[in-house]
Amino acid sequence: QVQLVESGGGLVQAGGSLRLSCAASGRTFSSYTMGWFRQAPGKEREFVARISWSASNTYYADSVKGRFTISRDNAKNTVYMQMNSLKPEDTAVYYCAARTISNRGPIATTIGYDYWGQGTQVTVSS
Repeated sequence: QVQLVESGGGLVQAGGSLRLSCAASGRTFSSYTMGWFRQAPGKEREFVARISWSASNTYYADSVKGRFTISRDNAKNTVYMQMNSLKPEDTAVYYCAARTISNRGPIATTIGYDYWGQGTQVTVSS
């Protein structure tokens, strides 16, 4: 079992920056692909970014490409997402998620991940 705890959300003006963190429990964190998703009110949870277990491979949704950067520190069991040039449409609850080796679901969808955090609210004012 893996527990994920997000932090770093908050209220920021458009054009500002935030850095989200996700701390994971368990000794197998370094073997997981990690992802960030977000869910705005009335909308489905959507993929934002993911990073491979070794951090050698990253992938972003088109809506955040060039503005968000995902990274990880396996020694600290933590994954990060640096969010720059924030826009009001980035307002959502942000979730981190862990994908186990055995999961064969599409990697940019919610079914591609096995463990989820409780989420952290990001609000961008115009």
